[in-house]
Amino acid sequence: MDRETLRSKLASRFLWYNLLAMLLVLILLMLGVKWGLAVYTHHGEGIPVPNLERMSYSKARLLLEQDGLQIVVSDSGYVKTLPADCVLAQTPGHGTRVKAGHTVYVTLNSPSSPTVAIPDIVDNSSYREAEAKLAAIGFRLLPPQTVVGEKDWVYGVSCRGRRVANGDRIPTEYPLTLIIGSGTYEETDDYDYTDGAEGSSEGGASADFDDFEEVHEAPSEDGIN
Repeated sequence: MDRETLRSKLASRFLWYNLLAMLLVLILLMLGVKWGLAVYTHHGEGIPVPNLERMSYSKARLLLEQDGLQIVVSDSGYVKTLPADCVLAQTPGHGTRVKAGHTVYVTLNSPSSPTVAIPDIVDNSSYREAEAKLAAIGFRLLPPQTVVGEKDWVYGVSCRGRRVANGDRIPTEYPLTLIIGSGTYEETDDYDYTDGAEGSSEGGASADFDDFEEVHEAPSEDGIN
């Protein structure tokens, strides 16, 4: 094919009409796919999630079911000032638009505070170490009680007037009292004395002498003793 023939074909209106038609079909196809996906996924449409926080679980469930949504309890927490079984948190959050049938996950308030095991601190740590361990897991400490023993050594833990041991599970809302050594020790006698020993040290000599009688020798016949 020479240059003249190629040039004439490129200048042909029929070729350009075909190219424009193909481009137009491609654009329409892309727009059709986009519109079809929007219709299929209901783009821009949705149900706003209501605010469920501090609402009872039964009321929250009824409200969601009326909107065509579902509810699932995913976790629990504890807030002392709120009633049991009320919603503490939700996912998705308030105002989020979701499709019908979408699941809303909620965290409910527990009826009682969680219990935590007392760590291995009794007769195994100092006051500062025990205080740090207990505070890290959520316990509140009252002023410590002191007993005779090594200074600041933990000899026990008391909760509401009752002694607890390592491993006992206690609600974190109950304050704890550590029983620690005062650094003083009781004075004890190293030696025991008996009455007999005391007698020998005080009046033993006179008692021994009292057992003997003085004997006077009789004079000899020649007058010489």
